[in-house]
Amino acid sequence: MGRGKAGGSLSGVHPADLLCQTLVGLLARNGFDPGQVDDVIIGCVSQVGEQAVPVGRTAWLAAGLPHHVPSTTVERRCGSSQQAIHFAAQGIAAGVYDIVIAGGIESMSQVPMGSARMGKEPYGNAFKARFPQGMVGQGISAELVAARWSINREEMDAYSARSHELAARARDTGEFDREIIPIQTPSGILARDETIRPATTVSGLSQLKVSFESAEVAARFPEIHWSVTAGNSSQITDGAAVALLMSEAAAQRLGLRPRARFVAFDVIADDPLLMLTAPIPATRRVLAKAGLAMDQIDHVEVNEAFAPVPLAWQRELRADPRRLNPRGGAIALGHPLGASGARLMATMLNGLEQTKARYGLQTMCEAGGQANATIIERLN
Repeated sequence: MGRGKAGGSLSGVHPADLLCQTLVGLLARNGFDPGQVDDVIIGCVSQVGEQAVPVGRTAWLAAGLPHHVPSTTVERRCGSSQQAIHFAAQGIAAGVYDIVIAGGIESMSQVPMGSARMGKEPYGNAFKARFPQGMVGQGISAELVAARWSINREEMDAYSARSHELAARARDTGEFDREIIPIQTPSGILARDETIRPATTVSGLSQLKVSFESAEVAARFPEIHWSVTAGNSSQITDGAAVALLMSEAAAQRLGLRPRARFVAFDVIADDPLLMLTAPIPATRRVLAKAGLAMDQIDHVEVNEAFAPVPLAWQRELRADPRRLNPRGGAIALGHPLGASGARLMATMLNGLEQTKARYGLQTMCEAGGQANATIIERLN
């Protein structure tokens, strides 16, 4: 994968070229005929502008790869590439595919959030009739989650400082090296994350102004105590991430060593106003499907869209906090919307291998109150 801060080194790289380089890097690491790939499933949230044409198809052809290999684009908001991985694995399990590349792309510098709306109202009259109170932005939802679970500003800032600390440690000890592909940019090669700030402290974060306070919202939701800032939220980021999935028979035929297997999948939706809480029921359901208990999960990735999301999840699931995002998360590493699900999967799999652990669980909140959850098992 490649990832960089908004306006940073990757901001001048066309998203199709960014994804192209990521695909080439993945294929180079595995060394097999790319013409054997059955499909390329790519998550992307803002499918307009530079990302308007099916960007996976454009990137695949830009890489000089066989033109008979198709591609499609998936959009489940922040979980788009996690859903792409689900679709790929489920297609393989059903016998429809043998080999699939799944992942995601988002150039948030070139195609900013909200670009797909083009200034239009996305909610029709029937929706408004069902929800007359209207929807709110995710930042307000994060404030509502913090209020519901009594998460205060100091907890959020402490968690955010931890994210940077853990990510910096993982970067400096080389734990991210296997999951990063150097990207050629107009200014040179980018081979390290640009978003990690190892000097981040709780004291420093406490000085930041809240991001979403308004008198109108305060009158509507008096329980909000205004704690969400740029420092305890995920960073706007440019990035691409892809994964190679195949059947056991295909791996044996190609002489490739499987690194992990999928144990269980789930996708569910929750309250669209709170919006960010669905990882909680998704986790409970995926654990039940797998026949596992929370204490059997060795590594957990809960996307750090905002600090209240993993903190509320941890309180509800009573999970070991040491196993939650042990290499930092989107607060430190950024959240390139369409690519984040595949990024979390890469970080989790590498973490399982490097610690010789067994089970990993990944989940992330998605706009509209949705969430995907996935459990994988590392293979020896």
